[in-house]
Amino acid sequence: MDTKKRSAAIVLAAGSGKRMGGSEPKQFMQLGGHPVLYYTLKAFEESRVDEVVLVTSEDWVSFCRDEIIGKGPFSKVTKIVTGGAQRYHSVAKGLEAVQDAEIVMIHDGARPFVTPDLIDDLLEKTIEYPACVTATPLSDTVKLVDEEGYCQDTPPRDRLWAVQTPQSFSYPLIMEAYRRLLREEESLLAKGIGITDDAQVCELFGKTKVRLVKGSYFNRKLTTPEDLLLAERLLEITQNI
Repeated sequence: MDTKKRSAAIVLAAGSGKRMGGSEPKQFMQLGGHPVLYYTLKAFEESRVDEVVLVTSEDWVSFCRDEIIGKGPFSKVTKIVTGGAQRYHSVAKGLEAVQDAEIVMIHDGARPFVTPDLIDDLLEKTIEYPACVTATPLSDTVKLVDEEGYCQDTPPRDRLWAVQTPQSFSYPLIMEAYRRLLREEESLLAKGIGITDDAQVCELFGKTKVRLVKGSYFNRKLTTPEDLLLAERLLEITQNI
């Protein structure tokens, strides 16, 4: 990696995780004796990223500071900022908090199986391509359905990838794209356009092609109770590799 390019990571932990159920958001549920978020932050701590900005809800700031950051080897976490109403609002707040970075990486806190190697590989790719996202080829056939639930089309599987985080960008590029998004937010909502990831923001407002980088099938996002059960087993496997 070009050491002259300073990098930062924004880790998002502000979601409520309603589909998971339970009394606490999924990123704070226990996994192998630690909160899920612990493993996410640990991967970035062990990577080449220079700085980590953690974005969480106001109710969980003290928990993150005292029970995770304060008890773990997380010297790279420079700031904890509160998130917004939607994911993209939280990303925008994280971007504003980043200091002097040339490359910024955005990652969901509920993906605890990201690895330092995957992070470092993505950083390397972002030096050559200003917008990169991790993704994996789909193994299942995908159907496009109509409003009544009938199959409408079958896209070619060899052209379909499941996009993950982290997603990595030139900082000036993604910062300007998010500023444009916030300026045009009402217009997008009126058109029924939803923002689901950072690559989409770059596609809409950065006017830059997004490069896919091979991710990992282990890099799962925990969304449902079944995901947490699988994560317990996956943690056992990965710790024994």
